Amino acid sequence: MGTRRDVAAQATRGEGRDGGGAAAAPIALPRRQKDGGGGGGGEERVLISEVAVRGKDGEPLERPELEAAAAAALRACRPNAALTVREVQEDVHRVVESGLFRSCMPVAVDTRDGIRLVFEVEPNQDFHGLVCEGANMLPSKFLEDAFHDRHGKIINIRHLDQVIKSVNGWYQERGLTGLVSYAEILSGGILRLQVSEAEVNNINIRFLDRRTGEPTVGKTQPETILRHLTTKKGQAYNRAQVKRDVETILTMGIMEDVTIIPQPVGDSNKVDLVMNLVERPSGGFSAGGGISSGITNGPLSGLIGSFAYSHRNVFGRNKKLNLSLERGQIDSIFRLNYTDPWIDGDNKRTSRTIMVQNSRTPGTLIHGGDHPDHGPITIGRVTAGIEYSRPFRPKWSGTLGLIFQHAGARDDKGNPIIRDFYNSQLTASGNAYDDTLLAKLESVYTDSGDRSSTMFVFNIEQGLPILPEWLSFNRVTARLRQGYEIGPARLLLSASGGHVEGNFSPHEAFAIGGTNSVRGYEEGAVGSGRSYAVGSGEVSCRMFGPLEGVVFGDYGSDLSSGPKVPGDPAGARGKPGSGYGYGVGIRVDSPLGPLRLEYAFNDKQARRFHFGVGYRN
Repeated sequence: MGTRRDVAAQATRGEGRDGGGAAAAPIALPRRQKDGGGGGGGEERVLISEVAVRGKDGEPLERPELEAAAAAALRACRPNAALTVREVQEDVHRVVESGLFRSCMPVAVDTRDGIRLVFEVEPNQDFHGLVCEGANMLPSKFLEDAFHDRHGKIINIRHLDQVIKSVNGWYQERGLTGLVSYAEILSGGILRLQVSEAEVNNINIRFLDRRTGEPTVGKTQPETILRHLTTKKGQAYNRAQVKRDVETILTMGIMEDVTIIPQPVGDSNKVDLVMNLVERPSGGFSAGGGISSGITNGPLSGLIGSFAYSHRNVFGRNKKLNLSLERGQIDSIFRLNYTDPWIDGDNKRTSRTIMVQNSRTPGTLIHGGDHPDHGPITIGRVTAGIEYSRPFRPKWSGTLGLIFQHAGARDDKGNPIIRDFYNSQLTASGNAYDDTLLAKLESVYTDSGDRSSTMFVFNIEQGLPILPEWLSFNRVTARLRQGYEIGPARLLLSASGGHVEGNFSPHEAFAIGGTNSVRGYEEGAVGSGRSYAVGSGEVSCRMFGPLEGVVFGDYGSDLSSGPKVPGDPAGARGKPGSGYGYGVGIRVDSPLGPLRLEYAFNDKQARRFHFGVGYRN
């Protein structure tokens, strides 16, 4: 296949687009002299008395500016100069390389005054239009802008060169495989560009054994993989897009390794994409541990052990099944989750999660400060629900759900109770348990996964009183986090707040204070309210290796809403309702997330250590 250089090369050889013309012939003249200098290498020189530029028929050019352009390109050929054939031919090339002429022929004429050297040139045609073929991805405006001021002017091959380079650069910058494969000037001053774009002919999936690397039979359905690809059959081959597709397949969590290899299809401009996949083990059992923020006393304070079974690729459709059991000093949670990350037949990438959970958690966040003669209170919940989530803008996602909850308080022997030691009620209904059907709507904005980015979460929950005894309330919460890079340090500002209106269980009040709220206080020790607001600022700096140092300050308030909680559990326990804390800490990166050890003072000058796993909410 030719390129723009085909045009220049043919013109240099003196070949017109109509097939006429010939290469510059050797100049045979009677008067010659040997070159005695060192530059000619013994070539015969001819003394030229006059140099002129004319049209192909020997007549003066119609446009004086073209004659001036050709004369300006001549370097060696001057009147009264002794020239070699090589020097004349070099000037011929210079005339053609000016980009304005399709051919140039030197003609020697013997006159009575000496040898007259005439350069007979044929200018390019005037530009009257452009035909571009094969450019399916290239915007038409790109070429329109490149030639918008060229109509009616002589076609300049140098300008054409620049346009071709810019077209090739456009493809390269976007990771596309495409270039101008041929260019020619047609009759009537029409430019024709042929663009070759690599097109995806087919996408083939091949599973490889994770130990031997040999082809094997995969457990994942091919259509489950193909539906996640933005690269489709018949599209232009885009290297950057293919790279993003590889990352997308890896984020599904079912592949250990993914590579996509392009393979040409014969002599065509098409490529086959071969996707090599190495599957991860589909599922298995695991055990681990954690920390509960609801327990603040005891030698095994807050420690939780867990046991779980998970299957990440149910039916080979990337559906997730998780069955887990957590058990601590007081905590116990049995949870069953079934998630379909992309519902079949949906083109909006909607996911569905079905959840069933039975839990028993400490009630100390709201009903802490137990009397020595009265054991700790626990909150038992049986929960079942379904949620649908999907992205609806590039950085926004939304969740809609319906959740049923059966919850109540128990004493240290596991018996249901409706009032605590301070005679504060423990249920909203006055019964041993409260039943609630919640409609949930959540919207999440994330700028990126970087901790220095912006994150915003807005959540609305509405209790639906389908039955008279079911609770009816509305709860609104919001969280905002914004990070800034300041030289080697990082500033992180965060704020959260919420409000509940209606009849709700006291243990569902907003608890303020603790590791993820106001540090320097025990969990829930600042207040328990219908409303709350918490703000935090911290500056962190990398020290060495995975170790990071942090300076922080927190403030939280129940906005004077503590007495409005049924039974006023905060007032019965003398919680201040607002407070602040400040301190220093260190963080260590780990596979579980950041391990946080913090030492804080509160406004009562009490001091407290805090230990946490993961970032603050």
